[in-house]
Amino acid sequence: MIRGRLLYDEPMSLHTSLKVGGPADLYAVPEDSADLQDLLKWLSADDIPWLAIGRGYNLLVRDKGIRGAVISLERFNRIEVVSNEDYPPIETAGAYVRAGAGADNLSVVRFAQERGLGGIGFISGIPGTVGGAIRMNAGAYGKGILEHTQCLTLLRDGAVREFCISDLDYGYRHLGLEAGDIVLEALFRLQAREADQTEDEIRKDLELRRSKHNVGLPSAGSFFKNPSGQAAWKLIDAAGMRGTRVGGAMVSEVHSNFLVNAGGASADDFLRLSATVKNAVFRISGVTLQEEVRIVGDE
Repeated sequence: MIRGRLLYDEPMSLHTSLKVGGPADLYAVPEDSADLQDLLKWLSADDIPWLAIGRGYNLLVRDKGIRGAVISLERFNRIEVVSNEDYPPIETAGAYVRAGAGADNLSVVRFAQERGLGGIGFISGIPGTVGGAIRMNAGAYGKGILEHTQCLTLLRDGAVREFCISDLDYGYRHLGLEAGDIVLEALFRLQAREADQTEDEIRKDLELRRSKHNVGLPSAGSFFKNPSGQAAWKLIDAAGMRGTRVGGAMVSEVHSNFLVNAGGASADDFLRLSATVKNAVFRISGVTLQEEVRIVGDE
């Protein structure tokens, strides 16, 4: 018996920041890791495919929806300070903080700030949750969240296991995991920091993002990865794509690496707009842009 919530034929447009996406056959919200394990056993017994998500901030679901189950980790939101006794000593004063995959990025920064800890203020303005931030090694200003991560707790092959980050493959906007891995928790290695200093970092990050990224319409954040040594938005601008529209999807006039839902957009509108932008950029610069958003669903 699953203790969490089960919804059938649930529109994914209700669970993605782009506000598009067809229905998932099943939308499940497990209560905890034991409930998640029971859910996966049930799905496996009936050969039902599944996809784990956070809050849908970096997700584009196709219009035909998702066959099988979508598993939301929104209730995995616990945050706590962890004793250093079980992990390598931190070179300078600091502590470890463990956060569940469903915890909001800003909430983790605030939790640490209240305890005189910091170092990850650069994720304050990144919408979404720890699980999503970990999976894409989210960051800003040349920093990535995995640089401040000691260990990850994963559900792998039905068992809960902890992995040192040094044993995993990761890089710019990338974390190499095995198929079927689910990020449950992250253990962050933080430094002692005055609350006022962290507050300045939070304020500056939020203000910068509001000034540059406040597109005012539903989006998934940066739609394309930055090619090595280049900025995707500059390439898109150079190709004359700012403001380009396909159906209800549009290249934002505020920030050209944001594709926004200008009203009534479909997932297909976003896919066609993405292809249009990529073709235009390639013609002008010879660079092939890669989507940063995760594209899923039935084609």
